[in-house]
Amino acid sequence: MTLNNSAPVAVITGSAQRIGKALALALHAQGYNIVLHYFKTSADDVAAQLNTARPNSALLIQADLNHPDAAQKIADCALNSFNNINILINNASSFYKTPIGQATSTDWDNLFNSNAKAPFFLSQALAPSLIKNQGRIINIADIYAFTPKREHTIYCMAKAANAMLTQSLALELAPHVLVNGIAPGAALWPEGAATTDGEEKLKSIPLGKIGGSQAIVEAVLFLINSSYTTGQIIKVDGGKSIAGIA
Repeated sequence: MTLNNSAPVAVITGSAQRIGKALALALHAQGYNIVLHYFKTSADDVAAQLNTARPNSALLIQADLNHPDAAQKIADCALNSFNNINILINNASSFYKTPIGQATSTDWDNLFNSNAKAPFFLSQALAPSLIKNQGRIINIADIYAFTPKREHTIYCMAKAANAMLTQSLALELAPHVLVNGIAPGAALWPEGAATTDGEEKLKSIPLGKIGGSQAIVEAVLFLINSSYTTGQIIKVDGGKSIAGIA
């Protein structure tokens, strides 16, 4: 496939489903070519939809973020295909419980690799192109980067590292690249969550509803279009973080 190199390019990790897929569709509609990273869940349908709408505008890259060379693989494929990168969205994330007494070093590696290590090394690999293009990096953090969640200690630590990555890169890459983060609250229920559990959790959200993928899309588009915002992490949580996190 001969790719279209005339449009700006966004690299989105974890873009096969949920928030990542919504971001890919939204940025494509804004005129971006999209580099779709995925691991287990295929993004073939997303790529087909984008390439049908605008031929040769989407590229698929499969990579396991637990592999030490994954970030460089994604960066190399993206740059070799599109030459220039304008936007990097570090969205891919592992999320599961690690109760004290049951957590393993494998859990540690898995949660830190996807939420902190890969975002750092992918940002580093794409930094020259992003600097040249006055680009943007957006990291998807979590409100639990700032307040602990019971039985999720390693995940919370990894997301706290993600939040510090945002602030550190914003300082290091200024003034050429704007680096910001988004900390979702209840954007989407975890897969397999019981309806009754969801109804109970809504009581802790002042707006009384989950935000859905669109709430994150709106925040990402704001940060992409902002010219004077960097080092910030926007909590998109319906007010949950000001009402107390249970």
